[in-house]
Amino acid sequence: MVVKICTGFQVHSREVHLHRVELSDSMIIESQRNKCKSAHVTAGKSGITTFGLLRSLTATTTMLLPSSLIPLSNAFQWLGGPQIPLQNSFAPSQVYNTFDGQGFPACNAVFQIFTPSTVGEMTAIVKAASAQGVPVRASGNAHMWHDTMCSDDPRTVIIKTDAVNGISDLRMDGNGGSVVVEAGVTFPQVAQWLQDRGAALGYTLVNWNITLGGAIAMGAHRSSLREDSQVSAAALSMDIVNGNGDLVHIEKGDTDTWLAATTSLGLLGIIARIEIEVLPDYKVWANQTTVDEEDVLAEDYDMFAEISPYVTANYWWWPSVKKFHLRTYGVLPVNTSGNAFQSTFSVTPAEGNLAHALLNAGQNSSTANFVSADVFYRLWASPNFHETKLNLPLFSWPVVGHAYDVLIGGLYPNTKPEWEYDLHGKTLELAVPIPDAGRLLRRVRELLDQSEEEGMAVTSTYRSGINIKFGKPFDSFLGQTTQRVGNVTADWSKGAMMFDFPSFVPTTGDHHRYNEAWYGMLAKTLIDEFPVRPHWTKNTREVFSQALKNLDEDSLRRFAVVREQFDPHKTFRSVVGEIIGVV
Repeated sequence: MVVKICTGFQVHSREVHLHRVELSDSMIIESQRNKCKSAHVTAGKSGITTFGLLRSLTATTTMLLPSSLIPLSNAFQWLGGPQIPLQNSFAPSQVYNTFDGQGFPACNAVFQIFTPSTVGEMTAIVKAASAQGVPVRASGNAHMWHDTMCSDDPRTVIIKTDAVNGISDLRMDGNGGSVVVEAGVTFPQVAQWLQDRGAALGYTLVNWNITLGGAIAMGAHRSSLREDSQVSAAALSMDIVNGNGDLVHIEKGDTDTWLAATTSLGLLGIIARIEIEVLPDYKVWANQTTVDEEDVLAEDYDMFAEISPYVTANYWWWPSVKKFHLRTYGVLPVNTSGNAFQSTFSVTPAEGNLAHALLNAGQNSSTANFVSADVFYRLWASPNFHETKLNLPLFSWPVVGHAYDVLIGGLYPNTKPEWEYDLHGKTLELAVPIPDAGRLLRRVRELLDQSEEEGMAVTSTYRSGINIKFGKPFDSFLGQTTQRVGNVTADWSKGAMMFDFPSFVPTTGDHHRYNEAWYGMLAKTLIDEFPVRPHWTKNTREVFSQALKNLDEDSLRRFAVVREQFDPHKTFRSVVGEIIGVV
């Protein structure tokens, strides 16, 4: 028996894909492409609803919500009528950590963590939670730095999306095409899948351990003034699990719904599926040059002219030696020779142990921090690339390889990411309009010099220095590079520079960084003196509160209206949403 279901979301005459869920040998909901003739199809209009079907088939179900996700005693209660038990009936709340692991909370108190494997399971959990007034937060790989992911409600449940990772429907036509990915698909997963089929992602891609759903929700970006750099720019449509547990389909367009969804902060719901633009497969060259700090900080330095010719480009700033590394990238035919593979985070045991000792020594010593920074600068001058066939390091610029391998890469064999060696960080990322970029960097240099004059000199303590990235204007209500300014005086027409200042968090003593108070002073100074906007995963609660004055009030108001439509009961909540007043 094959049951076809079309329920609970707008389809706008597009094909909708249902996951295959085995119920018994003779009863299967099979992946089908069903075209719904009406623009709005609600649960029940097809004659059968997903929940009605699940209730009637609990005896034969072989794959619904895995019993490990919920208390065993309530497993069948879930199937017949989902219930999330109240916190006081079970164990106390738990901490949900960022990718940095223990000691680095993304959420300070959550009740339970669910790991569904299908879109249907995600919608079931949301529907049950919403009915009981339980807060929900979606999480891919928790690629963030501070405790701002959830609200502080200890009843919060986390829906981890990384196991919902299907890829389908590659369509290529001439110079481009599209592919459909599910919430938990990471950039390496879809990049390899596409490469095997002669296609590739464009330039709107970010780190290897980030899911596409999370990247779009949080406004993640690469670095380019020539090409679209925000991941959301590649999206053509989305299916979102709203606050009622319904799947809502939206298409790219100049509507408030799309302007909210493309940087939603997860407050509209869970981005379950995305149709994204892709390109025919290509290769990329990468080159790096060294520039004196005094040149980049000069008042007549044209940063836009330096960055905009390239498909992607960025600086790494090394204040300790007063140098910048300028990294640039360009496109080559796919048959060009070269198999370079980039890694920013790969660390061997020897490297990890040495870096750990060296950086911890800087907790109470400015001199030790400057020694570390000098070592990292010299290491970063060489390519952070290996050749993929033999896994051997490359020693000279430029390098050439497949698109994703060069633009992002991942981990080298027999290495681990730095955080698995207890090398953890905090960061501050603020976007500033291009016309103000040089002035902001000069102000940072003044504050660094001031720390030295006061006898507590601060410098970069991260393996790649201070990351200076760029973003072409992209229109979304909460995007860092939107040109919507309201009463804030700023010119974002040329795009933005992102000032991303990561620093090592010591593992000894009180875990404070050297001259800890300086970092808070830096953030407040930049927020007060420049029309900067915060990155949504890389700042503290204090930074979000301080930077609220730089956000467009009309954009916040219109976003809140869309959020109310998607989630009238405020099922999806976060500290950030509360701070900026949209929840």
